[in-house]
Amino acid sequence: MGVTDPAGPVMDRDEVDRALARLGAEHEAIETSLLALQDHAGRRLLEGAELTGVTRERWAAAEASITLLWAYFDAYSAALRSAREIRARRRWSSREDLAELTELLRGESVTVPDGAGGGGHTGRLSEGFSLTALVDRMNELYASSLDLVVTADAVWSALPARIDLLAAELQRTRKLAHSVGVRPGEHPAGDDLERITRTLTGLREDVVSDPLAFWVPAEGSSAPGGGRPDTTVYDREARALEDVRREIDAVLTVRQDAETRLIRLRDLLSRADRTLAEARTARGEVLAKIAATEVPVVSGPPTVLQEQLATAAEYRRQARWHRLSPLLESLEQKAEDELLRARESLTAVTAPLAVRAELRGRLDAYRAKVARHGLAEDPLLVERYDAARRMLWSAPCDLRVAEQAVLRYQQAAAEQLGTPGIPPQGGPEDRRSESS
Repeated sequence: MGVTDPAGPVMDRDEVDRALARLGAEHEAIETSLLALQDHAGRRLLEGAELTGVTRERWAAAEASITLLWAYFDAYSAALRSAREIRARRRWSSREDLAELTELLRGESVTVPDGAGGGGHTGRLSEGFSLTALVDRMNELYASSLDLVVTADAVWSALPARIDLLAAELQRTRKLAHSVGVRPGEHPAGDDLERITRTLTGLREDVVSDPLAFWVPAEGSSAPGGGRPDTTVYDREARALEDVRREIDAVLTVRQDAETRLIRLRDLLSRADRTLAEARTARGEVLAKIAATEVPVVSGPPTVLQEQLATAAEYRRQARWHRLSPLLESLEQKAEDELLRARESLTAVTAPLAVRAELRGRLDAYRAKVARHGLAEDPLLVERYDAARRMLWSAPCDLRVAEQAVLRYQQAAAEQLGTPGIPPQGGPEDRRSESS
């Protein structure tokens, strides 16, 4: 919409003709804009919708503004028609005609009912405008009305369609969830799907009835419809649905890999049981062969894990994948821990045998060294070697006494060979604690 020339002195004929030409072009522009607003899809939707909230309040005011716009336009058209009729009286307008045209084109010559259609009351029955002021007023009303219509249409064009697409994806996800046993009340993801469904249903109803509540204006923009739809709630639910989809994908993966994982779990627990059985056998051997030592007690196989493994197998047979998934994850960690515990138990139990083997190896190594130097028949060395060997190869073996015997042999050998003395060695108990 345009703006007329400001007020001035009596216009001459050329000024009048130019003003009428401008007013005619302006009239066509205003009419085109009003008809476009009348035919705008957003306006037709607003007229037919059951509105609520801020949209209902603002649309009621906008409808009154649009009605007032047409009243102003009719008055503007009448003023232009009158001016054209005066100008058409004679080819060369008289002074009186020019004065009348000046008043009509520049003065407050257009009278409209005060607040017609909701434009606001001033206490008068009518209100006068110059054509310039009337166009300015129409520009204001048109801009605010168009902004509301464009904004509502933008929200309706964007959000409901996106919500519908997300709802369709939600339905597909619900069917998939149901197929793997993810249902409300039985699995958190099933409860999430129910909540997302309720939220999207309510969101769509709110968007349709109150689109202006879902609009974020652009900062510093005065253009009609400047801004964007508020997708905060939609985006949050889309992320929540994506999280649920990932959970269901994990459950589907469990369904595909369940048998392989169960076989691996059985193998882990079987290895742990065999290791514990080996530790129990070794403990009996240690108690029989090693004297004066503390041997840790070996626990039995964990029956709880076997029961949970049987439960997992039953879940697989019943296709209860949503229950199998967390159980398998827990069992896999526990089975790894159980195998590690069994290995540590075997190491702790066999530590005295390892100490005895180390003493035997050390004794034989020194005997070989002595033999290389031609001292194998030395009476002292033979006596101390035989004493240490009897202790190490007898049952039960006292490791502390046997170690002292080995040290005595080492010291005697060092003296005979002329090498420095043998440094003190840690006792069997010390080495057992280090090896454990």
